[in-house]
Amino acid sequence: MKIIRNEKFDEERALYSSDGIELYSTAFDGPADGESALKESKNIYAEDCYFNLRYPLWHCTGVTLTECKMTELCRAALWYTDGIEIKGSRLEGIKALRECKNIKVSDSFISSAELFWFSDGIELDSDEISGEYCMLRSKNIKAENLTFKGKYSFQYIENATFDGCDFDTKDAFWHARNVVVRNSRVKGEYLAWYSENVTFENCEIIGTQPLCYCKGLKLINCTMTDCDLSFELSEVEATLLNSPTSIKNPKHGRISLPSPTELILDGESACEILYPAFR
Repeated sequence: MKIIRNEKFDEERALYSSDGIELYSTAFDGPADGESALKESKNIYAEDCYFNLRYPLWHCTGVTLTECKMTELCRAALWYTDGIEIKGSRLEGIKALRECKNIKVSDSFISSAELFWFSDGIELDSDEISGEYCMLRSKNIKAENLTFKGKYSFQYIENATFDGCDFDTKDAFWHARNVVVRNSRVKGEYLAWYSENVTFENCEIIGTQPLCYCKGLKLINCTMTDCDLSFELSEVEATLLNSPTSIKNPKHGRISLPSPTELILDGESACEILYPAFR
């Protein structure tokens, strides 16, 4: 195992195709402005390192980043990489991870548009993430204690669980399939349109026109705040702890409410509306 401490690299492909390397307090920065510093490398451990150049970790296998910083200039930092662990780090460049596999991120801050695109196997624990179009078409996702802010998130994802999360996001979970969200706050407009087999359990849902055009939608012991025109043309089974502002044209299923609410029917509906739900 090669060990590098307190050095600085700025040339193109500075450590290209390394196999077994430990980096401590090392910077990838400088006037040469070289990109792809660790491309095609294996078994990389970096601690307290500073990345300020583009594309440092493409086509790699086995990467661990501990208490590292990737700046806004560190664009597209990890692509086509398998086996990534990121701990206590800060990533700020656009498109930070794409088409990667087996990713674990904990206690980290990420501000990155178009993050986690087309990736498989994502585990998040106690992270703060912001950015638009997060996780587009990714699958096999597990997130706990995630704080997320951004638009157009989690679209076309498959096979995911989110627990204890706080989302402030618009157009989230569109076309998502086989997703469970538990014990979470979900704030944003137009939630989960066109989704299939999505379940919200013990969640607070906030925002206009949620949960429309869904198939196999379930809500278990959820609250809905400022949710008007809910469930339009959706197949839904819901037990709610409060009543949404209004329900419009639910397609099929059953919605249990504690009190009446405005029901808007412009056509036929095979959805049963029950209240009071609890006696």
